[in-house]
Amino acid sequence: MPDTSHVFGVATQVNNYSYVDRDNLDQKLSRFLRRQTHVAIKGPSKCGKSWLRQKCMTDAIIIQCRLDMEPEDIYRQALSALHIPFDLQRSSATTIAVNGSAGGKIKFPIIGESELSGELHTNYERNCGVELDFSSSIENLEFVANSIIQSGKRLVVEDFHYLGLSARKKLAHDLKTLWDYKCFVVIIGVWTQANLLTYLNSDLTGRIEELSISWTDKDLNQVIENGSAVLNIEIDSNIKNSIVKDSFGNVGILQSLLLRLVEDEANISETSRYKHFITNPGWYINAAKSYANQLDGLYQQFVQTLSKGIRQRKRSTGIYALAMQAIVEADDAQLMNGYSRGDIFNKTNAIEPRILKGNLKTVLQKIAT
Repeated sequence: MPDTSHVFGVATQVNNYSYVDRDNLDQKLSRFLRRQTHVAIKGPSKCGKSWLRQKCMTDAIIIQCRLDMEPEDIYRQALSALHIPFDLQRSSATTIAVNGSAGGKIKFPIIGESELSGELHTNYERNCGVELDFSSSIENLEFVANSIIQSGKRLVVEDFHYLGLSARKKLAHDLKTLWDYKCFVVIIGVWTQANLLTYLNSDLTGRIEELSISWTDKDLNQVIENGSAVLNIEIDSNIKNSIVKDSFGNVGILQSLLLRLVEDEANISETSRYKHFITNPGWYINAAKSYANQLDGLYQQFVQTLSKGIRQRKRSTGIYALAMQAIVEADDAQLMNGYSRGDIFNKTNAIEPRILKGNLKTVLQKIAT
């Protein structure tokens, strides 16, 4: 019998018991993966992007982006995961130094063979000129592409939005070169702009397919029904409606609320032989409060940033206050589907013509972080 935490909740692995294939995205992604094209998967945080990828890709090279990473760091990690030596240095006679992650053996003159495993930093000194062997360098995208292709795996770049703008642009241009070498990549991240990669590099037009993940109330209700059937429980319809409404179209929020409601409040930790009915609205209120408390630090930081920006001074444009006014006055549908900087600028500039797009961008970035 499955535990409740294996049915509901946010997890690194797919909760198959409550998984829902919304809008046939499984089939769409599988179709794209059969084509000679890159694939981009976009959507809000915790909307199921990685679960979708796991469902359709059983064997991949997963690279998790971090702040300050560059495309070369992605290639280093990919080759290290495949245990392929890279960035070799050589003399006119032989290779004499290796940096990277490798497995197996490498031959050196005179001293014979050396076992290689784990992170590799091997050097052999000779009195002759040394140069980088470009054929095995991460600067050589043909070498990187061929190494990935020969592995039989597909490169997946997760959290693309963590990369800086310059790194994103460079990777977008590298994707065109990798496509030329028949190495097709899956890019996953959070962004609202349609066809972002093509915007960063127009040469990707026709060479990349983009999937946008969103959830309808019907899809979210299906998650509840699937998981409830497995656990042999029934949740009151009013509580279900509240969970769906409070999830704002995000399955990650829904899963978190369900886990807190069923396991923490109703005290159901696994599938029961007899059917349980969850009807106490107080249990859901407690579950929702528990989830909201996790966001307290985020909102405290938000308030501090906003309060510092809103300051009274002569000839101030009031850009912080006006930006927040535009956001607060937007309806839920606009905010959930993506409220663009252009929309906010149009509203704020109409009230205060001195507000500039560049300044608004800076303010919104500060508020977001």
